[in-house]
Amino acid sequence: MLPTPISEKALSRGMLDVLIRAGLIAVLVVFCFQIFRPFFDLLVWSLILAITLYPLQVKLSPMLGNKDGRTATLIVLVVIGIIMVPTYLLGVAMAESVENGMTLVKSGEFKVPPPAESVASWPLVGKQLYAFWMQAATDLTGLVMKLSPQIKDFSLVLLGAAAGLGKGLLIFVFALIIAGIIMAFGEEGSRSAVQIASRIFNPEKGPQVTALCTSTIRAVAQGVVGIAFIQMLLIGVGFVLKGVPAAGLLALGVLLLGIMQLPATLITVPVIVFVIATEGASVATIVFSIYVFVAGLADNVLKPLLLGRGVDVPMPVVLIGALGGMVSGGVIGLFIGPVMLAVGYQLFWQWVEDQYQGSGPADQKPV
Repeated sequence: MLPTPISEKALSRGMLDVLIRAGLIAVLVVFCFQIFRPFFDLLVWSLILAITLYPLQVKLSPMLGNKDGRTATLIVLVVIGIIMVPTYLLGVAMAESVENGMTLVKSGEFKVPPPAESVASWPLVGKQLYAFWMQAATDLTGLVMKLSPQIKDFSLVLLGAAAGLGKGLLIFVFALIIAGIIMAFGEEGSRSAVQIASRIFNPEKGPQVTALCTSTIRAVAQGVVGIAFIQMLLIGVGFVLKGVPAAGLLALGVLLLGIMQLPATLITVPVIVFVIATEGASVATIVFSIYVFVAGLADNVLKPLLLGRGVDVPMPVVLIGALGGMVSGGVIGLFIGPVMLAVGYQLFWQWVEDQYQGSGPADQKPV
């Protein structure tokens, strides 16, 4: 017997049912996203921290009797201590510096040394810098009154940055606590991630996509933070040996700039100008300037060497994803960008290679 043809009325009714279901699912997704959005940054940071620290959890767990909860708690407490102790000491040091500076200014003993005559001969900005510096040395009160609107705006920006830093630190601590909970159930979480990826893609690609996302997040986290830490050490040693004022604070600024993917030259170049202006051009200052300037550019060499290690995609893909994600999504985009780009890269080449199945060996993926 021939199959009964489907009437147009039944087909329209079925299409309407599909559209209604799709609309209801879309409404549900929108409502869920609206509820989830305030916690998005916190949970994404928690996942990033959990994925990054989980290898340490695996190594320490046998030493603590295979107690995952105890191991995760220990890791979280140690990391919080590593973060909070230097932060507290830095805050105390900054508060003392501000208090001492205000006391010195009120006492009238604060004097700006006059600039060297060679400053006026610097190209482009020499004359303006010399005039500004000389006025600061001879009439500091008048200069402060003249620049009071700019000083007020800068103070507001500085206070806003300090508030944002405090908020970010608080979010990071809460994210670290949630990451500890995730690490305590790491095996179950890993199986769930594989199941979700297998459902989205297919049972064959699911484990591969999960492993790719995990390795990319770890490579970016270790590469970005590791590169920033190495650069901080290189530049900080030069600052300390040269006796630059607030060398530790400047080195910490280099670390923060490295994590935010900003060039360290934002700090090294002003320091070089300050050292040459105060000490003059000598062999020591020239050697210091060359060393610090080169150290400030070290990330350009270290990124190609470290950022894409352990990831089964070309390093430029990870690097472009990290930089593009940073520009479009901030610090979180620094991690999400390379993950999405790496997954897209793998899926694209999988799609390209699938057309060759059954007609010969597939071309190799470019590396």
